[in-house]
Amino acid sequence: MNTIAHELNERLEGSTAYRLLSDFGKRFYFPKGIVAQSAEAKQKAHRFNATVGMATKGPVPMYLKGIKDLVPGIEEQEIFPYAPTPGVPELRKLWRSEMDRKNPSLKGKNTSLPLVTSGLTHGISVVSDLFLDEGDSIVVPDMFWGNYRLIFEGRNKAKILSFPFFNDEGGLHVSALKDTLESVEGDKVALILNFPNNPTGYSPSEREADQIVAVLKSLADEGKKVLCITDDAYFGLFYEKGTCTESLFARLADLHENIFAVKVDGATKEEFAWGFRIGFITYAGHGMSGDQYEALEKKTMGAIRSSISNSSKIAQSLLLRGMKEPGYLDQKQEAFSILEARYRKVRDVVGRFPSDAPLQPLPFNSGYFMTFVYKGNSEKLRLHLLEKYGVGTISIQEKYLRIAYSSVEIENLEELYQTILKAAGEVL
Repeated sequence: MNTIAHELNERLEGSTAYRLLSDFGKRFYFPKGIVAQSAEAKQKAHRFNATVGMATKGPVPMYLKGIKDLVPGIEEQEIFPYAPTPGVPELRKLWRSEMDRKNPSLKGKNTSLPLVTSGLTHGISVVSDLFLDEGDSIVVPDMFWGNYRLIFEGRNKAKILSFPFFNDEGGLHVSALKDTLESVEGDKVALILNFPNNPTGYSPSEREADQIVAVLKSLADEGKKVLCITDDAYFGLFYEKGTCTESLFARLADLHENIFAVKVDGATKEEFAWGFRIGFITYAGHGMSGDQYEALEKKTMGAIRSSISNSSKIAQSLLLRGMKEPGYLDQKQEAFSILEARYRKVRDVVGRFPSDAPLQPLPFNSGYFMTFVYKGNSEKLRLHLLEKYGVGTISIQEKYLRIAYSSVEIENLEELYQTILKAAGEVL
């Protein structure tokens, strides 16, 4: 094992984070190579800096004027240089302060500073590398984003254990979650929860969120080491009263010495910046010291460095500037209002479907999506909608049909859903 990795492990020893690390996680480190030496030179090389592989002209990076002219009002240093491996420091601090604003119960709790990844997918993949070994189990609802299978099973050779997302009353099936978690062998338990959920568009109520936290605390009390990853891709898009509007990360951050929480979120949906590919990883463990967070950060930086080197500098710069704009929150509220109106329209249209319709909606209250259970074959229905009506939808498990109402104008939603209902009867 590399001596730096060994040193980082010694610093982490005694923490739940260390006990949960995969073999990859224990082996990984951030090398004192070109990036580290360049950072040191940036601070101390007052005469000449011949470290980083970047062309300069005077005090600024060399660039093509035609490219620079496409982004007026932003400095060369915000566009062309490499970004630091963990991300632009000011953006990381601002994102952490925004987490407090959005999650009031997180204020004052000890967490790491968010690390920047190239989107949420990359963030989840990095976390999976660091904490899941071949053969480990990770618990997910049976309604989950398909990319989880590619990341956890395909990439890391872990086993996905699923539980029924909904109970017979149309709420979150917390008892099934509990049973599935308790079925995991060994003292290491991992789960990932995505709220608002993709594909169902469901978020837990305050009561259900409390129940989830109680289940995890009970496992921790029994001596289980619990890794809970919160995939907060659609965070903030909550449309109904009584819905839990905080990330579970806030409740888990300092809950128990045997619980280690990881928040993966980003600008993709929260800031309506899909193509920026800017995500964040934030860690929280009860009793973890600043030195231990720094050691884990170094391991994460090694995982980032070895996969993408660093995330886009211009995307981080634009995001940072946008979040500091005076009208930032008003702009977000305006976009939220549009999505909420579409949600309400879908509620109205689907509520008028006949009770014996071959399509029945699963519970939904947030996010971008809603999903139907179809009495027939949903893949046949998807193809029929596409080929006869020019309507694109997503088929899941050949019995569910997911609709992204987020991408359809409100005046077209009635026609969209009536077309889907008509097609469902034709295929059946």
